[in-house]
Formats: sequence, C-alpha cells, structure tokens
Amino acid sequence: QVQLVESGGGLVQAGGSLRLSCAASGRTFSSSAMGWFRQAPGKEREFVAAIGGSGGSLYNTDSLKGRFTISRNNAWNTVNLQMNSMKPEDTAVYYCAARPYYSATDAASGYEYWGQGTQVTVSS
Repeated sequence: QVQLVESGGGLVQAGGSLRLSCAASGRTFSSSAMGWFRQAPGKEREFVAAIGGSGGSLYNTDSLKGRFTISRNNAWNTVNLQMNSMKPEDTAVYYCAARPYYSATDAASGYEYWGQGTQVTVSS
C-alpha cells in the first residue's frame, strides 16, 4: 500500500510559478514510477508528467510546451512538479499518482495509487 499526499497548490497570477510536492509512504519509493495528472472542471483527467525509478521523464508536451518540470528525491520520498509561466488554462486539481513498476507511463490506468489532489488556480 502506498499513501500519497500532495501540497503546494494555491492561487497564482498568469505568468507566475508554483511548485507542487507529493510525499509518498508505505512502499519502496525508489522503485515506483510517479506521475502528475490534472483535472479541470467539466473535463477529463489529463496527463501532465511522469518520472520513472531511474529518473527518466515523460511530459504532455502538447499542453505544457516546456513550462513544467518533474523531479524526484528518493532520499525524501518526494516527487515535485515545478510549474513556470503559468496560464489560466493550467487551472485544475492536480493529482499525484504512483505505480508499482520502474517505468513511467502517461496512461492514468497504469497507476495504482492516487493522492487526494491539490487545487491550482491561475488568474488572468
């Protein structure tokens, strides 16, 4: 069993930055791929970024275009999402997810554990 707790969400103006963190517990973190997804009101959950146990990363390049960076700290069992040059369309609830495999995936169905989510609101 894995428990995930997100933090760092909030309100930011367009063009600003936020850093989300996800603290994981309960399983060997370093062998688990981690992902970030987001869901805006009335929309389906969308892949944001993921990172494998080796540190290799995936991004939803179409919507992010180099503005977001995912990283992990295995010593602290955390995964972070640095979000820069934020836009109003980035407004959503952001979820951290974990899967019991070393490799990352952009498919939500590939993740077994989910956090409760943290709200991110970008004002124009």
